[in-house]
Amino acid sequence: MKNSEMSGSSPFKMRLVHLDLKGAPPKVSYLSEVFPLFHALGANGLLLEYEDMFPYEGRLRLLRAKHAYSPPEIKEILHLATLNKLEVIPLVQTFGHMEFVLKHEALTHLREVALFPNTLNPHEAEALALVGAMVSQVMELHPGARWFHVGCDEVYYLGEGEASKRWLQQECNTKARLCLSHIKAVACHVLARHPATRPLVWDDMLRAIPEDQLSASGLPQLVEPVLWDYGADLDVHGKALLMEKYRKCGFLRLWAASAFKGATGVSQALTPIEHHLRNNVQWLQVAARGPADMLQGIVLTGWQRYDHFSVLCELLPVGIPSLAVCLQSLLHGGFTEDVKAKVENFLGISNLEVTDFTSEGPGSFPGSDILALVTHVSLHLRSSVDTLLERDRYVSGWFSPYHRRRKLIHPVMVQHIQPQALSLLARWSAMVRELEAALHRVFYPDAVEEWLEENVQPSLRRLQALLQDLREAATARPHMAQDP
Repeated sequence: MKNSEMSGSSPFKMRLVHLDLKGAPPKVSYLSEVFPLFHALGANGLLLEYEDMFPYEGRLRLLRAKHAYSPPEIKEILHLATLNKLEVIPLVQTFGHMEFVLKHEALTHLREVALFPNTLNPHEAEALALVGAMVSQVMELHPGARWFHVGCDEVYYLGEGEASKRWLQQECNTKARLCLSHIKAVACHVLARHPATRPLVWDDMLRAIPEDQLSASGLPQLVEPVLWDYGADLDVHGKALLMEKYRKCGFLRLWAASAFKGATGVSQALTPIEHHLRNNVQWLQVAARGPADMLQGIVLTGWQRYDHFSVLCELLPVGIPSLAVCLQSLLHGGFTEDVKAKVENFLGISNLEVTDFTSEGPGSFPGSDILALVTHVSLHLRSSVDTLLERDRYVSGWFSPYHRRRKLIHPVMVQHIQPQALSLLARWSAMVRELEAALHRVFYPDAVEEWLEENVQPSLRRLQALLQDLREAATARPHMAQDP
């Protein structure tokens, strides 16, 4: 079925899946498997947030991550997207969330606040030249892109740098004016070199700026704001009013941004589908109330880290059922039993649960093995180890932390505790080996190592430490094994 036919009742002409590549970026081989599914589910575009996965060259080469995509891999990603009728919009942060740039020693002098790598100093000519070079290199590999997202969300500490403080002391200068001037400069850079490409910006820095200032800035003629809200209880009426405000300011097109994962907890491992379904359904309500024909489309964001330095949240394969539910709901105007059946068919899941993590059937979508294993680990690993270490009567009664520190144990208790602990460790170790192999098929080694280190190793280490203490206590010299 063609996407044009599938748009049916959806108020969103464009439905973009956001790939946040600053954490656990998928291998191109996995993208080749999921792009057809994205298309089948109703997506017709991708928002690619490259961060440090873009193959920057020259003086920008230091921005590359260890496993950054190569130029041929970028071309392959774009080719795969074209094959699956997914229009690609690249995203490069150019103001806030610049940690992957400003963490480098050679570029620290371009920070707004010397101590923090979040935000670029808008007063430095070199800063604009830097983001200009980044934009140019990315555009070179995306010829003909109709839109280019320049980020500009969460510009923390703006106005707190020394140059900004001096600038703000001058009459008529405000943080809003400072913010608008930099965004405008970046947008002008894009348009001067790529007149057919329209810059997109996250809207949060614009929301509180009065209408007259926004209008007078000239920005509405240059960019299209992306209104983002990932809450399950977003203010539908307030969002409609905000869209009307932007219309009055002169913006011709607006975009919405919901979330399908990565927005409910910085270290979330499993995706709460119901939260994201409610969020997307409420965006349908906003679209119905807002100014007609202004909405160009919706971005379904899939955050992989809250920022460059935070831990990983849900991996992409784990979020795919949520993505399927959200895309199909946006496409068909809600989540009915019929839509649920369609999603189950697409995913190969016999009974999809949106209110908890207990869907029936392993699924047959790309990465469904990862979802099944991550779900089992997340729901049961820590709790099973806690049960043994803290609630088992033999461990808590005869091999407490007090006993363990002193290597004291009644010999018969070794026979009660050790088999249980060895069995539990063997079961989990086998499952983790299976999960590790599945993760390596989709992700690069550093992402696999990080996920396991955060979500698996702490529990396994507790088990291993118990067994080590048991062995040492069991072999302690007799005169040391005194009554406590």
